[in-house]
Amino acid sequence: MKLSDITIGQHFPGQSPVHLMDPRAKIVVTGAYIVMLFLAQNLLSLLVGAVFVLITYPASGIALRLILKSLKPVLPIIIFTGILNLFFVSGEPLWEFWRLSITAEGIRLAVHMCLRIVCLIAGSALLTYTTSPIALTDGLEALFSPLKKIKAPVHEIVMIMTITLRFIPTLIEETGKIMSAQKARGADLESGNILQRMRAMLPILIPLFVSAFRRAEELALAMESRCYHGGEGRTRLRVLAFSGVDVWAAVFTIAFVFAVVAINISGPALGIPGTLR
Repeated sequence: MKLSDITIGQHFPGQSPVHLMDPRAKIVVTGAYIVMLFLAQNLLSLLVGAVFVLITYPASGIALRLILKSLKPVLPIIIFTGILNLFFVSGEPLWEFWRLSITAEGIRLAVHMCLRIVCLIAGSALLTYTTSPIALTDGLEALFSPLKKIKAPVHEIVMIMTITLRFIPTLIEETGKIMSAQKARGADLESGNILQRMRAMLPILIPLFVSAFRRAEELALAMESRCYHGGEGRTRLRVLAFSGVDVWAAVFTIAFVFAVVAINISGPALGIPGTLR
């Protein structure tokens, strides 16, 4: 896997209907989509969630190939989850070897869990793809603003989360540059056993930590020089406001949620395969 394959935290500017949505609406829709995936109790209802992603990506102008790119970092987790469900689910065995067995229920559950993880990552990634860090900060702060009544530091917490997300692509780019510089100096980062590879990563991790602390210090100085003192009394360049696009997005999402619930209810009666017990 290449470092360029990690797309976490990246933002792709655009003028699509999804880009123009209010960030609060996008956060709520993303949350409803995650709930939809966990409500899906059979493969047909889970496929409804997959269709949701396949519709929203073209509507946002984001290439579908980015789904595959965003899945590469978590591919080992997906494979591990599939293997666990494939071999360690009880039922009538279809194939046996020693203490391992593959059952029809295990196959259904493995496919279900792997598809759920894929849909979860693809749908969640679309939020950062189409929302700038500033808009994401404003949206999260607005949604969590009721917590200010109990003296919770909402603005500071959201700012920390957003800055962390914002600097993931920067740190990935910095890591790539350091690795290229070390390879140019003759460092061997790809051969040897696990311990040798971990030892070879030290010349990369140390400059990376130094660079990260330097960037953090520069950011703190820049915020102080601009008289940043938290969210109290601050104004925004862009005032958040819902539009017709947000209403249609809410209706679209609610329709898919109801479709998943309806399929779950009618699944056992209709004999839909893959229903979880």
